[in-house]
Amino acid sequence: MKELVFVLLGLVLFGGLFFVIVYNGLVGKRNMVRNAFSSIDVNLKKRADLVPNLVSTVKGYAKHEQETLTRVIELRNRISEAKDDSERFRLEGQLGPEMGRLFALSESYPELRSNENFLNLQRNLTEIEEQISAARRAYNAAVLEMNNAVESFPSNIIANMFHFVRHDFFEASESDRASQQVGFD
Repeated sequence: MKELVFVLLGLVLFGGLFFVIVYNGLVGKRNMVRNAFSSIDVNLKKRADLVPNLVSTVKGYAKHEQETLTRVIELRNRISEAKDDSERFRLEGQLGPEMGRLFALSESYPELRSNENFLNLQRNLTEIEEQISAARRAYNAAVLEMNNAVESFPSNIIANMFHFVRHDFFEASESDRASQQVGFD
């Protein structure tokens, strides 16, 4: 009889320990997703802060390219007013090609191309774009890990009990996947 009590007690302790380990793992994975999302957000904010400086620098050289400059500023403003993250990410995707057009202006303006402020801004934006790309990859890796835990047995039982949910991957829009043509017609 004592042996049965010890076996049952051992099973209860093992089950409790298993539960705690799985629950804490799910919490850790959820926090990794949140952290990775925050990294994307921080880098997008850095890019948004640099855009006005870049536009100001280019404006002095490219007065007749006002349409491109206006589109960049308009997109930046719409991004800051976005109602949710999916709208914001969609608008951020539209900003990329416009930034490419802005950089292409430097080909038409040799003085701009040699301007130290412009070159510095261009380097900073290129670096931030690389950081955004890395942050998106980290986010997708964290989402993959979380989704696997939420869907896999037996952790899915605990995930459902405590309302851990699947997260959407960051995916490029169709326009982002298309080859970007930069030109001023």
